[in-house]
Amino acid sequence: MKISFHGHSIVKIQTNNHTILIDPFITGNSQTDLNVDDQNPDVILLTHGHNDHVGDTVEIAKKSNALVVAPNELADYLSWQGLETHPMHIGGARQFDFGKVKLTQAFHGSSYVTEDKQIIYTGMPAGLLLFIEGKTIYHAGDTALFSDMKLIGDMHPIDIAFLPIGDNFTMGPKDAAKAVEFLNPKEVVPIHYNTFPVIEQDPQAFSNMVGNGTVRIMNAGDQFEL
Repeated sequence: MKISFHGHSIVKIQTNNHTILIDPFITGNSQTDLNVDDQNPDVILLTHGHNDHVGDTVEIAKKSNALVVAPNELADYLSWQGLETHPMHIGGARQFDFGKVKLTQAFHGSSYVTEDKQIIYTGMPAGLLLFIEGKTIYHAGDTALFSDMKLIGDMHPIDIAFLPIGDNFTMGPKDAAKAVEFLNPKEVVPIHYNTFPVIEQDPQAFSNMVGNGTVRIMNAGDQFEL
């Protein structure tokens, strides 16, 4: 499969038969290389309801008829916008035709702010474990460091982990480096940084903290095969 990073927390996974898009925050994302009109995923996976993660989900899913897999309350809210959704919750797993999804805990918030400044509660935030074509991918979403990351890594040997390093709203580089120690992935990609001034970070400094050549620093549009 091919995996690409597209700024902030956007990850795209292309298998032989499916295109999966995670947290497609495109409009207003200074770091992305994507254009909303060009996106035609089969599946959209969402970690939580914040606008910089839900992003352009409604427009993309309506155009592509993508299935949206999200935490329960967020899935309900998006279904009211006319999308095909599948609700899940933390600790639950589900086998889909594109692979298996399991939600993990994440320590953060989750709400969607409408254009008229209403705050819609969208349940608990989550991380994503994806089991696809014999590989295990972990997208942590937005989260603080938590010690049960070690349990996640022990139970599910991880091939590639996508971890936030931006600080302020999520783990910073030092805590993310500790998360790498807990998770013990073969590789880790830093995400959720440099999109806004308050989360500006140096990914190379994070890589230096981790050491051992584990960190893969990706620019928007970079791709690799897993």
